[in-house]
Amino acid sequence: MDIRTSRPEDVDRVAQLIVSRLDPGDGVDARLLMTDPDAGCDWVGVAADGDRIVSTLTLMDETVALAGLDIPAGQVEQVATDVEHEGRGLVRQLMGWAHDRSAERGHLIQFVMGVPYFYRQFGYVYSIPVKQNRALVKTPQPVAGHALRRATEADIPVLQALQDAAQRDADLRMGHTTPCWRWLLHRTGSTTWVVERDGVPVATGRSTPEEEGDVVLGEIAGVDDDAVKALVALVNPARVGERHPALEPLLADRAPELDQCMVRIPDVPELFEHLRPVFTRRLRGHEPTEVVLGFFRTHVRFPWDGEEIGPFEWGGTLLGPGAVGGAGIAPDLLAPLLFGPHGMDGLRRIFSDVYPGPKTELMMRLFPPVTSDLLTFYLP
Repeated sequence: MDIRTSRPEDVDRVAQLIVSRLDPGDGVDARLLMTDPDAGCDWVGVAADGDRIVSTLTLMDETVALAGLDIPAGQVEQVATDVEHEGRGLVRQLMGWAHDRSAERGHLIQFVMGVPYFYRQFGYVYSIPVKQNRALVKTPQPVAGHALRRATEADIPVLQALQDAAQRDADLRMGHTTPCWRWLLHRTGSTTWVVERDGVPVATGRSTPEEEGDVVLGEIAGVDDDAVKALVALVNPARVGERHPALEPLLADRAPELDQCMVRIPDVPELFEHLRPVFTRRLRGHEPTEVVLGFFRTHVRFPWDGEEIGPFEWGGTLLGPGAVGGAGIAPDLLAPLLFGPHGMDGLRRIFSDVYPGPKTELMMRLFPPVTSDLLTFYLP
């Protein structure tokens, strides 16, 4: 079996495999990405059995911003294996391919959404809550003066501006890149809408096709409540992705289930160095001290002088970090600590192997709860 980067001559076979295991629209998506000058076959890994493509996945370039700091990231999508070749470890090998390519591209984290548990086998941890799609129990009345149309490539700047405004208050956010906007506008698996008021775009959202069942409307953004309500009224979905407070009274109660995006951190010291500006801003106003973070098999120390963080000093096993004034953090809970909604205070109430140690206020300041809003290629 040949595990390799795909080639232009693989496009048809990759699309056929994806359609056989996923959906016809996913085959369209594969072609859009593999033939795009900003993505192309370099983004797609395959397992080839002779002249057959029997397994594939896509690694997309993304940028996640935490507290205003951009973090290069890789998103795994379109994972599919031929039925006859399941159970042979092909996805595991392709995930290795993806992680190698991700390192070459400078990604500091990778993330994925998909089959429950499956990706935990490859170092991914449930970390970031995904906004729920909730039943629309009361349809808003159409707001006069608004008109709905499909978005075009000419709308990309205004679509981006509307989404930037909608994500402004989130601590952790990810928007669509310009190439991604192009793919979204031309795919068949969703429709991107624009609402105009007196000829001016004032709202946008993306909906699933009617043939897939209940229509879901997500990625809702608008300049005001009337624009958002007009979008919902004109699309008339069965379910709505929670995001805009004006829609809250129109939606069914939240389900107890919580879908989460899974995150993998390939190199903790490299990520910490990159996050230095974020940590520095969080520690402003705290008195000088030494910070010790124990990950049990490894640990890090660094001085805080009241203005700047000194050099990170990485070391080995530290089984009792609290005894030296440090916090204890299970290594497989670092991603939810950094990017999730609980922070140090919330995680310590759930897991006994996450604890702030004697410098509780310091650790709460360093690891606060994080609100998030991630736009992904596929609607949740």
